[in-house]
Amino acid sequence: MSFCFLYQIKLLFIKLYIKETAMSEREYKHFYPEMPVAEAMQVHPRVAEVFAAFHLGGCAHCGISRFETIEQVCMAYGIDINVLLNVLEDLVAKEKEEKEQ
Repeated sequence: MSFCFLYQIKLLFIKLYIKETAMSEREYKHFYPEMPVAEAMQVHPRVAEVFAAFHLGGCAHCGISRFETIEQVCMAYGIDINVLLNVLEDLVAKEKEEKEQ
């Protein structure tokens, strides 16, 4: 996992907090709170890196079950689910934009 990618994730995290629109109003297309972590990992190859950037399952003492839902993991680790879902959605959207160019 590259430092640059983690830095981009953290910058995106900050930008999401600054947005004027409420994050809870966003429609999620690829990820949703009740989605099992294992299913989320199959949506995009870098989802595991996003989870690690949020300290979710990235190290030995932060293990998460692939059968837990995104919502359960966020609740257990005190992560704002809307922020995580927005970052995951933006990851997929960014890839689509790059492919279109």
